[in-house]
Amino acid sequence: MQANVIDGQTTKLAPSPLLLSKSPGDLPSPQPSPPARNSPAGSTFGSSDDGSSSSSSADYPTPVTDLDGDAQVYYLNPADARKQAYLPSPTASTFSSNRDSGSSGAVEVVPKPKIVVSDSPTPPTAQEAPQAEAPLPPTPRVHGWLADAVAPFADFIDGPVDPRAAYVDLQEIAEGESGSVFAAHLVESFVGKLRLPASVAARDAHDRAAGQRTLVAIKQVAVTPHGSQKLLDLQHELRLMRGLAHENILGMEAVYVDVVEDMLWIRMDLMERSLADVIELVNEGLMLQERMIARFAGDILLGLDYLHKQGIAHRDVRSDNLLINNSGVVRITDFSQSVKVTREAPLSSEVVGVVYWQAPEMRVGPYDPLKADIWSLGATVWETAQAEPPFAETQVFTERWPAVRQPELFSPAFHEFLRLCSEPAAVRPNAAALMKSAFTTNACGRAVIVQLLSQCMAIERRIQEEMGEDS
Repeated sequence: MQANVIDGQTTKLAPSPLLLSKSPGDLPSPQPSPPARNSPAGSTFGSSDDGSSSSSSADYPTPVTDLDGDAQVYYLNPADARKQAYLPSPTASTFSSNRDSGSSGAVEVVPKPKIVVSDSPTPPTAQEAPQAEAPLPPTPRVHGWLADAVAPFADFIDGPVDPRAAYVDLQEIAEGESGSVFAAHLVESFVGKLRLPASVAARDAHDRAAGQRTLVAIKQVAVTPHGSQKLLDLQHELRLMRGLAHENILGMEAVYVDVVEDMLWIRMDLMERSLADVIELVNEGLMLQERMIARFAGDILLGLDYLHKQGIAHRDVRSDNLLINNSGVVRITDFSQSVKVTREAPLSSEVVGVVYWQAPEMRVGPYDPLKADIWSLGATVWETAQAEPPFAETQVFTERWPAVRQPELFSPAFHEFLRLCSEPAAVRPNAAALMKSAFTTNACGRAVIVQLLSQCMAIERRIQEEMGEDS
């Protein structure tokens, strides 16, 4: 097995898609799905009730597939997953900063682990931050230096719960510098006894009533006596996102302390794959049509519009930080670079993110981080249409993106959307305005994205079979 390096550590994942080996009883057999949850208001973008687009177009036919297969599971802090093929040039690398030091430096770009295949992800639900209750009293489970180290997380930790007892059958799906990520089952006896947002607790109860085991993602972050940048980032994310919930935002549902291995366990919803993983399969024959791209863009805009109305700028919008669930809904994740924007402090000066998705104003001085998110969204749309980030070929970073290849394949609405996203910050539209654009309102139905995910799995199975034949 060839190892990948992620932020200085070696992942256990092979460079090709990896199928989790499962013994009987490790993961649940397919169960009837619970009733579908409603999408957020405005997320249908003109789609009809049956999931098809209300605006038919011969130019952009929707895919049809009858493929079935195990659900894909992708979950990793996308900040730990970079693309080696997109290393900036020595000149371009000076455009980004080292988050740990705050000084100008090169962007570290390392390979992203491949997809891991597992069974039946949990049904989607709007994300909520862990309930902001009064700080928990000291618990006899945590002693000594560990108690001191996790004290800053007291508002968020479900102190009395031993995560090793509550979550079982852990199977590692990714490993990086920030910690390992596992798929895990919630033990039935803990349903209703955990400190969870109301919607998450209701989902767990629904699974129990339906005779299903709840499958979640568990991210483990090491705790050290002297702290770490990863713990500071986690604390920043938890405080920034406290109390926020939206269908297109991936939140942290709960935090626990593992006293055996001195770890924080963060529970999250288990997602299918990242948008970056979808884009990578274009070179293997996957077809991404314009109206699919519009659906992705619409979901991202819904999430950004919600964040921006809360005064939060993400500042690192790109395909690695956009995860898709089994219902085809895109959620924004990784808020380690995010900032709170106020009337008193409307501008930022830090150069963060990855250069291919950075707004040009980031590199010249104070900038409006809310408008920078819009540029990054446009860069992601460009990337999805071209199967590579803008400027990856030329390494010459300009005020506007390069012209797309074969522009005649794309509608005028698509070109206008890209133009709007790359306008100077002072006149660049906000997320609410872009949601009304002709491009996003002609998005495909949600069911088309679900079919697209099935096609992704079929392509990966074919690749695995071909690799098996070669060996």
